[in-house]
Amino acid sequence: MKWNEVIHESNSGLVTRHALDWESLAEQILHRGGSPEAVIDRLMELEIAVPSWGVCTGGTRFGRFPGPGEPRNVFEKLEDVQAIHLLTGSTPRVSLHIPWDRIDRLHDLKYHADSLGLGFDAVNSNTFEDQQGQPVSYKFGSLSHTDKAVRDLAVQHNIEVIEVGKALGSRALSIWIADGSSYPGQSHFRRAFERALDSYRRIYEALPSDWRVFIEHKPFEPACYSTVVADWGISYVIASALGKKAACLVDLGHTPIGGNVEQTVAMLIQARKLAGFHFNDCKYADDDLTAGSINPYQLFLVFVELVLAAEEGVPDFDPAYLIDQSHNVKDPLEDLVQTVGNLQSAYARALLVDREALARYQESNDVLMAELTLQEAFQTDVRPLIAEARRRKGAALNPLAAFRASGYRSLKAKERPQSEKTSGTFQ
Repeated sequence: MKWNEVIHESNSGLVTRHALDWESLAEQILHRGGSPEAVIDRLMELEIAVPSWGVCTGGTRFGRFPGPGEPRNVFEKLEDVQAIHLLTGSTPRVSLHIPWDRIDRLHDLKYHADSLGLGFDAVNSNTFEDQQGQPVSYKFGSLSHTDKAVRDLAVQHNIEVIEVGKALGSRALSIWIADGSSYPGQSHFRRAFERALDSYRRIYEALPSDWRVFIEHKPFEPACYSTVVADWGISYVIASALGKKAACLVDLGHTPIGGNVEQTVAMLIQARKLAGFHFNDCKYADDDLTAGSINPYQLFLVFVELVLAAEEGVPDFDPAYLIDQSHNVKDPLEDLVQTVGNLQSAYARALLVDREALARYQESNDVLMAELTLQEAFQTDVRPLIAEARRRKGAALNPLAAFRASGYRSLKAKERPQSEKTSGTFQ
């Protein structure tokens, strides 16, 4: 696939109208006292990691319905990530999942990624399901299990994932555990936490000096009654106990209904423990829907906190932006392109907030004007701004239109016979 030709042809039919739209928006921003060029520069610096599992159709508890042309191995997954990056200009790295992406030829994988212009972000471990031939089971937990043999296996797996990441040039390990209980009385809360913390410490000791570990929380699922790392407070306790290289990962779907995720982000920034994000969206729980598809205002408010922290020069502020979605009914690549666009949009709107005016209204307790300051930025149509940033990076003015016009999915459907697998995993 000659993506440069695809993008050039797609852009050629849009560039005249885009120029008019961009000129109009730039004038609006200047009239408000902003700098359209400064926003463009920041947008062009935005980088989002694509999960390797995200380019495949997701699954539910009831089954998986694979689509045409899905990647059959990690090499083909990287090809799909490259397509997303070339179209959007913002996804130069991939986040691998082990053991789903386990191969022996790590040197070949690194060479393949380099040839595609891609790098590797955080590597993800898996202790939430048993693997074939596993000597002990994670049914009743992993890092917090009552059986030391199970904990040892889970710790060793995470250390092996670190070794994979080192070979590929990654510098972060992301850990989510499914440990918890489904019924009252099943688990001793404090002892389970102590066992988990001890396991985290053993993993932390294996981290290279320039690595970070991301501690992810989740209030429920698959455990129905309690989880060992149930919220950002518990995640913060773990990260603080481990040391400077540990921080808290915020998954936008791992917040109870009505939870104030933007305040959580602000508090973790204040505590210098914000690792970054798994971007997605939810209606009821951990739905793993397209980021910004359900609550775009919340996504915008999260980015407002991130922009404020960057502008204020908060120490140790270096969040990782990663996607974590399950594409059950959409084409995975189209969904990821849509997600990147929604993240770019939320970021662009946050960059348009008049921060001096907002601070002034907050200090004077002018509630109405503070809210309207945010809404003015949120209600701005930033599509020409994003398109201009993409154009300057050689990406597509309209990535989804370019993808559909490319025939990429049809081409891959011929190259990659459809899998018959129907399990609920992302493999």
